[in-house]
Amino acid sequence: MESFPRRLLTRPANERLAYFQSYTVAHPRLQETDAALQRAITEPSGSPLIFVYGPTGVGKTTLRLRIEQRLKEAFLKAADPDEGRLPVVSLEAVSPDYGSFNWRDYYTRALLALADPLVERKISEGARVIYRNTLGHYVGQTVNNELRHRMEQTLLYRRPSAVLIDEAQHFTKMGSGKKLIDQLDCLKSLASQTGCVHVLIGTYELLPCRNLSAQLSRRSLDIHFPRYRADQAADVAAFQRVVFSFQRHLPLEKEPELWSDWEYLYTHSIGCVGVLKDWFVRALNDALAEGASTLSKKHLERRAWSLDQCEKMVQEVLEGEMELAEKPEARPRLRRMLGLPDAKTNQQSDRSDSSSSSPTAKEARVGRRNPVRDKVGQ
Repeated sequence: MESFPRRLLTRPANERLAYFQSYTVAHPRLQETDAALQRAITEPSGSPLIFVYGPTGVGKTTLRLRIEQRLKEAFLKAADPDEGRLPVVSLEAVSPDYGSFNWRDYYTRALLALADPLVERKISEGARVIYRNTLGHYVGQTVNNELRHRMEQTLLYRRPSAVLIDEAQHFTKMGSGKKLIDQLDCLKSLASQTGCVHVLIGTYELLPCRNLSAQLSRRSLDIHFPRYRADQAADVAAFQRVVFSFQRHLPLEKEPELWSDWEYLYTHSIGCVGVLKDWFVRALNDALAEGASTLSKKHLERRAWSLDQCEKMVQEVLEGEMELAEKPEARPRLRRMLGLPDAKTNQQSDRSDSSSSSPTAKEARVGRRNPVRDKVGQ
């Protein structure tokens, strides 16, 4: 397996740290989710809304950057003569300072990402028709409506392959009297009217958005980006390979043997590669600052998340995984709702029908004599 370029050992500490920060491991979980999302975006009759959710620190931002890069490369190969078109739009849904999700801020950031000309002037001119309350905030929906209309027109003009929205769980933050389904219906309508796929990437807080209505369920697609589990041998082997890849690319004079203590690393990273990578970056920063020749257990222990923090992360992960697990009673309940007999009842009735249709030894058939021993010879 390849390691870091040895010339880095003569470079300053900030360059060595920057190298490791930019290094990513193409591990199985990332590759599987990447392939699923790529298919969902490019398929002809795809869903306008795609939900990608997983634990915090599992690698969702890395996934977004990979998809973004691939869409840009495909756009350059296609050599589209339309100079106004953009290959992809990528932005982050920012958490509001208080109360509900700020749609005006979202539309503004989206228009900036779409390179809409003179967007600042259009926003300020539209805001003049809105009065301000005592706190200095704009009141009313006129600005939002104007910005949304402008965003629809810009999406139709730019025609990006997808709009990638990171930290999409912030859409679920609402004030009193508002409904979550209204938030998602707004995005669904925006995606449908412009023909542009919207990919919502976030934590398990996105799960309540999945099945808010029959229309939303039909027009959306779910993609789960899971962590590595310690109770599955294949996941353990994959996690160990990830640790080994990271240790090979730590730009230090002596390569540490981190994979041999994989259980300790798994415990404080809960099986999430993103958490593990951030941990290694912080520990490497300390090792470089000290001028250490390798990454020691002391560096890792100093920069590890506390057990309370890990327990909180695991608790949220388990709750999300439990909600995603298919309930054993779900299929029989669905069959009953559709008016279908229970599958077990069907099997039992099939057995009884087959046994009743076959003749028994005591039943005589017309035209067939009973079995007897015939005499032979005289």
